Amino acid sequence: MQALEDGPGSEQNPPLFNTIAKDLHSRGYSITPHALPPLLVDSLLQQLLTTPSAEFAPAGIGRANDKVLDQSVRRDNISWITGDSTASRLWLDWAGRLQRSLNQQLFLGLFSFECHFAHYGTGDFYRRHLDAFKGEGNRVLSVVLYLNPDWHNDDGGELVLYPETDCLAGVVVAPAHGTLVLFLSEDFEHEVKPARRDRYSIAGWFRLNSSSALRADPPR
Repeated sequence: MQALEDGPGSEQNPPLFNTIAKDLHSRGYSITPHALPPLLVDSLLQQLLTTPSAEFAPAGIGRANDKVLDQSVRRDNISWITGDSTASRLWLDWAGRLQRSLNQQLFLGLFSFECHFAHYGTGDFYRRHLDAFKGEGNRVLSVVLYLNPDWHNDDGGELVLYPETDCLAGVVVAPAHGTLVLFLSEDFEHEVKPARRDRYSIAGWFRLNSSSALRADPPR
């Protein structure tokens, strides 16, 4: 796995991090095809595909005691990433490097990162929503990495970002293998269009530290 290990950590502050910071500063989102080393992306997909189905669960809406299942809003299955493989450790290490770079460049105060694998089967979708609500101060920056080789336009499953709350036409992103998307969690409503084949990704969030003596953060 040496070639894989040389990938995302080979530079202290790679140009990609600078591009992401500039995009976030200027428009609030960043989209980069082929963002990470192909071997790492392939290894993450292989881990997802070999994860036992029992480790995936239907995704809910909300968090902790407020979490509910509503398949009229969201239909996907998720498995949280804990860094128990070489690929996932390298992914989390890369995210940590990005976190430090964005804090340095944009002063976002990002404190932690959580993420999961996501599987959308044929017909699955996620209706228009926000990842965080104004003033909650939990999820600050959303991250998606797509793991779908040979994805075609008629396969569906697009991510649509809405720059304005009342706009109907958004920024459409095909879930092509290796495409990386980041956006400000409180500012962009978004949705996942119905997939016409199995659709795989990693979804994650950089968070602020909102822990207290009574509540650990993040709750899942």
